[in-house]
Amino acid sequence: MRARSLPLLALVLPLLVPLAHPAEAAPAPRRPRLQVEVLSNRADLISGGDALVRVRVPRGVRPQDVTVRAGRREVTQRFARKGRTLTALVTGLRLGRTDLTATAPKARTGRIVVTNHPNGGPVFSGPQTRHYRCQEGARDARCNQPATYDYLYRSTDPSKQGLQPYDPASPPSDVATTTTDRGVEVPFVVRRERGFQDRDRYTILTLFRPGTPWRARRPQPQWNHKLLVTHGGGCGASYTPGDPPLADYSGTFDDVPVATPSHVTALGKGFAVISTALDNTGHNCNVALNAESVMMAKERLVERYGTLRYTIGTGCSGGSIAQHTVANAYPGIYQGLITTCSYPDTFTAGAQFADYHLLRLYFEDPSRWAPGVVWLPTQMAQVEGHLSHVNAVVADEGLFKAALNPEHDCPGTLPTQAGDATTRYDDQTNPGGVRCSVLDLLVNQLGPRPRSVWGAEETRAGHGFGGLPFSNTGVLYGLSALRSGLITPAQLVDLNEKVGGLDVDSRPIPQRIAGDPASIARAYRTGLINEANHLDEVAIINHGGPDPGLAHDYAHAFWTEERLRADQGHTDNRVMWFGPAPLIGDPRWANEALAKMDSWLAAVEKDRSRKPLAAKVVADRPADVTDRCVVDQLAQACDVKELQALQTRLSTPRQEAGGPLANDVVSCALQPLTRELVASPLPFTAAEWARLQQVFPAGVCDWTRPGPGQGPAETWLRYDARGGGVVYGGRNLPAVPARSATGVVGPSFRPMLRR
Repeated sequence: MRARSLPLLALVLPLLVPLAHPAEAAPAPRRPRLQVEVLSNRADLISGGDALVRVRVPRGVRPQDVTVRAGRREVTQRFARKGRTLTALVTGLRLGRTDLTATAPKARTGRIVVTNHPNGGPVFSGPQTRHYRCQEGARDARCNQPATYDYLYRSTDPSKQGLQPYDPASPPSDVATTTTDRGVEVPFVVRRERGFQDRDRYTILTLFRPGTPWRARRPQPQWNHKLLVTHGGGCGASYTPGDPPLADYSGTFDDVPVATPSHVTALGKGFAVISTALDNTGHNCNVALNAESVMMAKERLVERYGTLRYTIGTGCSGGSIAQHTVANAYPGIYQGLITTCSYPDTFTAGAQFADYHLLRLYFEDPSRWAPGVVWLPTQMAQVEGHLSHVNAVVADEGLFKAALNPEHDCPGTLPTQAGDATTRYDDQTNPGGVRCSVLDLLVNQLGPRPRSVWGAEETRAGHGFGGLPFSNTGVLYGLSALRSGLITPAQLVDLNEKVGGLDVDSRPIPQRIAGDPASIARAYRTGLINEANHLDEVAIINHGGPDPGLAHDYAHAFWTEERLRADQGHTDNRVMWFGPAPLIGDPRWANEALAKMDSWLAAVEKDRSRKPLAAKVVADRPADVTDRCVVDQLAQACDVKELQALQTRLSTPRQEAGGPLANDVVSCALQPLTRELVASPLPFTAAEWARLQQVFPAGVCDWTRPGPGQGPAETWLRYDARGGGVVYGGRNLPAVPARSATGVVGPSFRPMLRR
């Protein structure tokens, strides 16, 4: 038996040896992978049918052997080679998803999915508003029209302010020169690109050498790859294209030459400048559209001009609102903010101004005062939290009434007198018309009012109007003045009995404003109310001055300060400057702040440590970028406490009713009304106390607790439903697709894109 088995064993053993020593069998080398990268935006938020794309070719693979396809279409011939990378603007992308693939012998396929959206929008802002009137020359209902280009220049003649028209065929003799921060000296000639995106206008400005080519992969050398975005003031709704704002204090000091505009200074340093009509809150008071338009314009800039290092925003009043809210709700769009005439958001100031409106209706109509009740102007101001009742008047007339009046004359609508051409809402004759209230512009964010609270106008229109994102239920107006003995119990009771509220058409009603709970929660969720919970990676310089009664007192800048401190425990990523010039502090500060912000971000850019970005923003703030006060033309560094002693940090009606310093509660939690809570030095009569209890049957505000719906903003929300239609209050976008948006910001700031 054994002798017979030996030959068989001898045959089998050689076959078993490789199995016993698997390490000796070297596996085939793994082929390297090509990498396809979308530079100009997130791959899932591309618009306009094109994207700047880069293919990285690994070693061992010849770049000339690479084939690139967009879907089934080969686009290889569009790519230019530099070293081991191929770069091209891929055009002709269809709406929806397209696979971009790169293949080559000896390499694994590289792939990325691009989702293209219409140039006329929307991208993430959700279904667009009705009754839109495009500009003359529009090619379609989304207001698309080819971009146009012209030239401007800066003159050596000091009497010629700003930028002047320039004809390359007949150059003027007074063209200034400028040396950029890259050391490139060029004539101060600017190319202006003007076009349409998202149904509205945009402008791109760059120093430009006429007759010299400029491609994204090879920009002209004077560009420093930095971007300044300018914003406008106010808060309004429009239904037709507007003009991009470029002035530093647009909406506040329009057409007043206070200094060289900072965008001109930025151009001279080599910055590109962008402005969009939709980033102007006076034209479009909508954070999602503010963000969408700037994102789309930045995408076009990267595709046509080249990649970006960082972006700085600048603006006054509504311009500060756009910056604060976009930076908080859409992190990564800005890396630095220069804010002035400052507000943190629209709706916490809106609640303040709604209170002014209601208080004015009572204070300015003595026929409403009960017998024996008399109000002095100083007492009115004390209840309002201001030095003068004038502040309330200006805020109401200049800001609140137009923003919430659905029947006012907003751009793009026609009044009822126009017969068949009528588009504007009228509660009697045209309840289905377009409403000029910003609440209706914001319906995707706030949602419509539920059927259970519809008024007669909504019933006639067949749908709920934009939800009310604030309430004055429980607000005990004048509480602080009563506790201080500055007003009497009779005055307090009469005021709170009669202050009332507003209906959905902003008309006075005897009942308090209940607000729409879902809309209040959505206002916080969408970032329309800014709790500053995503601003720790942003560098901020705020400058301002005394308020001469224009509702821009420096308290609003401190609201942001309080919210930053509550969220991150410090405010070291923000400095505050206060000076003597009304509202802005100093006309020169727009330019100085630009220079300081540039140095701050450049320092963060150079920081290669492993610290989190938020820590770098704090650690790399230059030593000369500090809080400052300017008094009697003398500059000195000062801390925030000194700032408050020198400027107009005024109060608000809700703060005077016991509300928080941050003024971020637009609807309060309730607690029982007790005599201990009121703590009046002057006694209530039994009748007065009974009347006050009738005003507040459910209780008064408990400011020690968060308000109903109060919470942090969600980032990068989109408002379209997957199957079509709208998601009120938004749904979260997925994480940024890998290998995309790498051209919209430099490597040091890319952690912002992941928030």
